Amino acid sequence: MTELLQTVEHETGPDPRWCVLWLHGLGADGNDFAPIVPELVRKDWPSIRFVFPHAPVRAVTINGGARMRAWYDIRDLNLANRADLDGVDQSVAQTHALIEREAGRGIPPQRLLLAGFSQGGAIALATGLARAQPLAGLIALSTYLPMPQALAQQRLQPQAASQPLFIAHGAFDPVVPPAAGEAAMQAMRGFGFDAHWRRYPMQHQVCAEEIADLADWMGERFAAG
Repeated sequence: MTELLQTVEHETGPDPRWCVLWLHGLGADGNDFAPIVPELVRKDWPSIRFVFPHAPVRAVTINGGARMRAWYDIRDLNLANRADLDGVDQSVAQTHALIEREAGRGIPPQRLLLAGFSQGGAIALATGLARAQPLAGLIALSTYLPMPQALAQQRLQPQAASQPLFIAHGAFDPVVPPAAGEAAMQAMRGFGFDAHWRRYPMQHQVCAEEIADLADWMGERFAAG
């Protein structure tokens, strides 16, 4: 049985009917993006449960083997060899388990948005590819596809490309090269995803313009729901 990760949760109102499951970046934890809720949420939105899980603690090769919260080991700075695919698969399974938990709490996958930043965004993309039952949408910020495109194609489920995708990157990102984010966007479009792509004049972070654009996109998902 897949281990259920510990989470930080925030509900914007009583009896939430939607969920946003948000995966943090390398070395952070579920508290990292919790402060974004009041900046993101709009008054006319339905009640939402925001769920911010803590990644497992594991050794990270590029950080000298130091143990920290990580969705998978990062073995190399080269993107082609960067991700530990066993770790990616484990985190994808743990993300699926959290999605199923929300279904058990009354929020089905078609009313759940899966978001991730950096390494968390890589898991959001990998999870989205593997979804036999589509989610309401995917959000991938300052990230990359954590596997070769051919392998991603093999993992693509028949209905997965019906999931809307918001994917964005900083034009001056020194951590994940902007070209990697654009390559991920192009790959997802090649798989049939409707990828809403944005670049911002920032580094490896989020900015106010990005939050506003994301809120517009999320509002469209809620209205269509």
